[in-house]
Amino acid sequence: MPKSKLLIAILLIGSPMMSQAASFDCDLPDLKPDERAICDNRDLNDADVKMVTTLDLLAGLFAMGTRGNMMDQQVTWLHQREACGADVDCIRDAYDRRQKQLDDIYQSIDRPI
Repeated sequence: MPKSKLLIAILLIGSPMMSQAASFDCDLPDLKPDERAICDNRDLNDADVKMVTTLDLLAGLFAMGTRGNMMDQQVTWLHQREACGADVDCIRDAYDRRQKQLDDIYQSIDRPI
């Protein structure tokens, strides 16, 4: 198993929020349609937890400028996900694309063997 996938798996296992989406509170009454779909779908919920965990991990590895750019990209991505409405397939595709972007960022980091 590649080191990045192992690290993410360890972080996910240790995550205390496995039963709820990590990036927002599913109990709020005024959720947007994409958020409601994520709360109602375990696969999307898990994708959200994985994506947020990966983003948090990466944010801790970079200096302020790069970290700020990553957060700006995240805001743009959230708007794209929101445009999916309650379309589960669209949301799933959005998570797949974002997770790949984050995984690519992680793989590009220079690190000792």
